Amino acid sequence: MTASHPRHRRALVVPAGMALATTLAFLPNTAATAATAAPAAPAAPAGQGAASADAASLSYVVNVRGGHGAPAHVKKAIAKAGGTIVTSYEKIGVIVVHSSNADFARTIRKVPGVQSAGATRNAPLPSAATTDLGSPKVLSATEVAEATEQAAADQDPLQNLQWDLPAIKADKAHEKSLGSPKVTVAVIDTGVDDTHPDIAPNFDRAASVNCVAGKPDTSEGAWRPGAAESPHGTHVAGEIAAAKNGVGMTGVAPGVKVSGIKVSNPDGYFYTEAVVCGFMWAAEHGVDVTNNSYYTDPWYFNCKNDPDQKALVEAVTRATRYAERKGAVNVAAAGNENYDLSADEITDPSSPNDGTPSDRTVDPSECLDIPTQLPGVVTVASTGAKGLKSSFSNHGLGIIDIAAPGGDSTALQTPAPPATSGLILGTLPGGKWGYMAGTSMASPHVAGVAALIKSRHPYAPPALVKALLYAQADATACTTPYDIDNDGKVDAVCEGPKNRNGFYGWGMADALDAVTR
Repeated sequence: MTASHPRHRRALVVPAGMALATTLAFLPNTAATAATAAPAAPAAPAGQGAASADAASLSYVVNVRGGHGAPAHVKKAIAKAGGTIVTSYEKIGVIVVHSSNADFARTIRKVPGVQSAGATRNAPLPSAATTDLGSPKVLSATEVAEATEQAAADQDPLQNLQWDLPAIKADKAHEKSLGSPKVTVAVIDTGVDDTHPDIAPNFDRAASVNCVAGKPDTSEGAWRPGAAESPHGTHVAGEIAAAKNGVGMTGVAPGVKVSGIKVSNPDGYFYTEAVVCGFMWAAEHGVDVTNNSYYTDPWYFNCKNDPDQKALVEAVTRATRYAERKGAVNVAAAGNENYDLSADEITDPSSPNDGTPSDRTVDPSECLDIPTQLPGVVTVASTGAKGLKSSFSNHGLGIIDIAAPGGDSTALQTPAPPATSGLILGTLPGGKWGYMAGTSMASPHVAGVAALIKSRHPYAPPALVKALLYAQADATACTTPYDIDNDGKVDAVCEGPKNRNGFYGWGMADALDAVTR
């Protein structure tokens, strides 16, 4: 991981044949071009988000007891402290507030009934970030034509390029079932282009929304990415449910529905209020699976001994748990820094990524990557075309639940012909297709398999879907020694037995078992 760290579970966009020089993350894991650092913001007072000298407004979450609405005295205290309530998620007790008072969080934490409160960002509203997320490797017309010529009669034109489908037996699964249109997977991400010919047939408009402001915007097309915004969410949506319709590529679960829940602002930040809104929307709109290929900005790891970060963990935890109680299986990418998330300590050089980052040493058991490390969330590691842990994928015994294809440098893990790239093919806005890599790409494979399980077992609660997901995974032994670039140096250490270890969790996701068992 480099100090100039992009924001998502950032997708890695790497030209075919080029080794990964750095492990960039894509917001929900971003592209292979190096992102520049966001403009530095003034340092914040201890325990506070940085309020600018001209008292620019920041966003906060205030957490109270759930299920009863915000108490009247808390509302009055918020107003007295200079806060304006944007929205309130009463069922989980999370209130979204804007305030230009630099002491707002400190003041409101003293109010009886307030369990935690904190700034969700350092950059004033709107975000001051200018990071260029780069572009994926787009398939040319010639490449599309060549792949189409090689496609078998029962394949979509670009399926030959999708080495990831046979890696999880999805091609065999499709002979049995494509999944049920009664199942919806929500892509909580940068937005989804539902006009794409591979996505349009399976798009669930009723379950789609824009949550960037922390409250739902249901206007037509609000869930789509803008022309200058990241294509990440569209890529993820295609990996999950690109229709088997004689056009382009095929998703892992090409018969299920997919929705777009946009939570990334135009600069690519996934702030807490937007993420909470996304999970709450999914929970209230019958979503069966959520895919989360990002981390919640601005902290890569949120430390519970910091009052602001503690409040962010609490708010997102409440939202994910509520979504699961309402029937959703939450799936998340593990991250692209080759971190051992079970280590005693990790150096995080990138937080806060909307202010002035500095190296800090954290205990990943106390400082959490959210939503990835939250209880109940399925944490997904990435593998490449040779079935080995991707060079960039985070790992950790007891942290990683399952593995799936997320791609790797073609030079490190070369796929068998006719596939030509070690990256993952996906849909792109504007009716295009292209390659990305990252745990951002692994997570949607697992979300797709979970959707196939739910299709076969429509009344299965989330706990049973997850149990089947893990039980059906193909146990994969540790790669020892793990020297992915063959330079004689160990690049990561895997711990644990074949049936559950730090690289692959319970093993490789299995789409065929999902539709037959």
